[in-house]
Amino acid sequence: MASSISTTVPTPQQAAGLTQDESTQKTQTLQVAKRLEKFKTTIFTQMSSLAIKHGAINLGQGFPNFDGPDFVKEAAIQAIRDGKNQYARGYGVPDLNSAVAERFKKDTGLVVDPEKEITVTSGCTEAIAATMLGLINPGDEVILFAPFYDSYEATLSMAGAEIKCVTLRPPDFSIPIDELKSVVSKNTRAILINTPHNPTGKMFNRDELNAIASLCIENDVLVFSDEVYEKLAFEMDHISIASLPGMYERTVTMNSLGKTFSLTGWKIGWAIAPPHLTWGIRQAHSFLTFATSTPMQFAAATAIRAPDSYYEELRRDYMAKKNILIEGLKSVGFTVFSSSGTYFVVVDHTPFGKENDVAFCEYLIKEVGVVAIPTSVFYLNPEEGKNLVRFTFCKDEETLKSAVDRMKKKLLKK
Repeated sequence: MASSISTTVPTPQQAAGLTQDESTQKTQTLQVAKRLEKFKTTIFTQMSSLAIKHGAINLGQGFPNFDGPDFVKEAAIQAIRDGKNQYARGYGVPDLNSAVAERFKKDTGLVVDPEKEITVTSGCTEAIAATMLGLINPGDEVILFAPFYDSYEATLSMAGAEIKCVTLRPPDFSIPIDELKSVVSKNTRAILINTPHNPTGKMFNRDELNAIASLCIENDVLVFSDEVYEKLAFEMDHISIASLPGMYERTVTMNSLGKTFSLTGWKIGWAIAPPHLTWGIRQAHSFLTFATSTPMQFAAATAIRAPDSYYEELRRDYMAKKNILIEGLKSVGFTVFSSSGTYFVVVDHTPFGKENDVAFCEYLIKEVGVVAIPTSVFYLNPEEGKNLVRFTFCKDEETLKSAVDRMKKKLLKK
């Protein structure tokens, strides 16, 4: 998360006793609250900037280089033409709340009240922030699984939480249940899960989810479940932990439109939770963004009601892209770990002799012309991720093949 820069010009009284150079220097110092001072510009911003600078193919940041479906874009255009351009209702336009509830019932069997249990947010990132700020008190312990999406740690820091971490390790990134049990304490407020999992592509299986559920019920712990990649499940069916016995009452399920419909810039997300948890989420949401883009919400309702054939075609398309990238990475010489979901794959870069993941990614950009993400940024202890890098296959097939060709030409010579 970027630090803010103060550009305020001091009054003469404020600058009294300072030379102009001293005054200018003082007001231009990078300033940030202590809760965020450890965080730098996100790795995604850094790598995307380097991609532009070096003309590299960007297989780093997870945004498609192709557009979303026409029927969804047309729905947004129509909503704008129909005058749906003022503030929306704070927790979502009724049609979108209803569409989310319909899809959730179809996917999980759970019946939720769209008016009392669904909050529309500005992307899943805001759903995460609203959940943390609305339900976590300073000093509460929250358990994360490393590697983790970087906004988790930042928003928990904003909330003043104490973070505990359980590491998922290659080759299968399975949950070490005994280790998880050992970190649950009387101060544990929530466990945050992400399945399908960014960055590893792991999907939490039923046994793992049952183990988490049992721990939560036994210790009266909440679950925050980030499920933005649920429709990109390749090797097993996605399971929402909220659908397990006794779990809906203690679960916040967070999701978004962007990944499923290749419209990441629209920033339409939502949180589903029972009323007693929704209250806190909505309180935070009200003072973060209040409401999300109105015409995009109407279009999102159209998207979510897409027929099952849309989601089936989406998976087939991504399976083809996944195969191109994974087979290409293997042919170059990477150790490639299985990706059961998402549009990411994690590899071991150590066969190429670089000191760590950051050094390898810098070499890959500058000398090979391909961008990957160093995974050490997804760990509390960066050493745990220094051998791994993440590639994305949410690009058109030509781009993926070009990236593989560049790596073959440069890396196979090593």
